[in-house]
Amino acid sequence: MPRLPTLYIPHGGGPCFFMDWHPAGTWDRMAAWLRGLGDTLGQRPRAVLLISGHWEEPRVAVNAQAEPELLFDYYGFPPHTYQLRYPAPGDPALAARVQQLLTDGGVPNRAETARGLDHGVFVPFLLVYPQADVPIVQLSLHDSLDAGAHLALGALLEPLRDEGVLIVGSGMSYHNMRGLMGAGNPGPDSDRFDTWLGDACTADPAERTRLLAHWQQAPAALASHPREEHLLPLMVAAGAAGNDPGRRVFQDRVMGATVSAFAFGP
Repeated sequence: MPRLPTLYIPHGGGPCFFMDWHPAGTWDRMAAWLRGLGDTLGQRPRAVLLISGHWEEPRVAVNAQAEPELLFDYYGFPPHTYQLRYPAPGDPALAARVQQLLTDGGVPNRAETARGLDHGVFVPFLLVYPQADVPIVQLSLHDSLDAGAHLALGALLEPLRDEGVLIVGSGMSYHNMRGLMGAGNPGPDSDRFDTWLGDACTADPAERTRLLAHWQQAPAALASHPREEHLLPLMVAAGAAGNDPGRRVFQDRVMGATVSAFAFGP
């Protein structure tokens, strides 16, 4: 099987793709891009390893369940959005393989056997693979939220790309909730940061790693990410890219902010 790319995708706001939103059409372009994402890969992965901005642990955790449930970790949305279903199977063998790669690389980790897949997983993948027929294993962030550590963690996972596993970081490239909810104009800050992020992700791999490890020094970095949990899945995806080049594969203006997605590799 040819090597798969790694991805950093936006997962929207809560269950945004499955409810009315004002103004109407806010999330339509993102939803359309996610629906077409699988076709851009050129092959169907045997499984997905997904890192969401909504799971942090003091010891990196890997969801090892064969039939994971869903975790509705959003609040105040319409009742029907808590009835969404995404019965994708887990992959305990892949989870064990991930744990071994992390252990061999000196990263303490554990198997998770109770927590459901959070909305950073099932909301976008209801669009990407709506039949829920591709196994998904979720990997947590480390609660240190250290960018360099997550780049290094991703590097340990690179071999999975040659084993039919699609590595996906799920977050938002702009994630200042005050800005998105109307407390100011997020446009200029998001534009400055997004321009820098595009340059960083498409740089030579060694320079890419250096820039992303010090992302806080970027223009409007902290205005775009007062807390970095929605950016760190990008670090894992970029780390797993190895020496493969990066490219921007999606960009949109959402709720006044510029949001992008990136792919690394073929």
